Amino acid sequence: DVQLVESGGGLVQPGGSLTLSCVASGFTFSTYAMSWVRQAPGKDLEWVAGATGGPGHPVYSDSVKGRFTISRDNAKNTLYLQMRSVKTEDTAVYYCATPRYEFDLPAGRSNRRADYYYWGQGTLVTVSS
Repeated sequence: DVQLVESGGGLVQPGGSLTLSCVASGFTFSTYAMSWVRQAPGKDLEWVAGATGGPGHPVYSDSVKGRFTISRDNAKNTLYLQMRSVKTEDTAVYYCATPRYEFDLPAGRSNRRADYYYWGQGTLVTVSS
C-alpha cells in the first residue's frame, strides 16, 4: 500500500524555524515529483512547494519563496520542507502529496486534491508567540 507519513510539526514562534519530513513507501519514490500543500484553519488548500524526481529545480509559491526550502533524499524515500522566518500566516496542516501534472502546468501547482495521486495525513504547524 502507498503511504506518505509526515512529521515534524509543532508550535514555533514567529521568526523561528522548523523542518518537516515526509516518508514515502509503496511506490518508487525517486520517479515521482513531490509537493507540499497546506491548509490553514477555515481556508482552502494552498500549494506551497514542489520538487521533481530528477535534477530539476524546486519551485515555490510566492508566499514562501525565499523562506522555505524543499528537498528530498531518494535513498531514504523522504521529502523535507525546511521552514525559516515563519509567520503567523504559515499556521496550517502541511501535507506531502504526489502531483499528477508537471510543475510547468497550472495543474501541477494545484490546490485541488483531485490533482494529486497520493496524500499523507498531514502534520500541524502552529506559529504563535
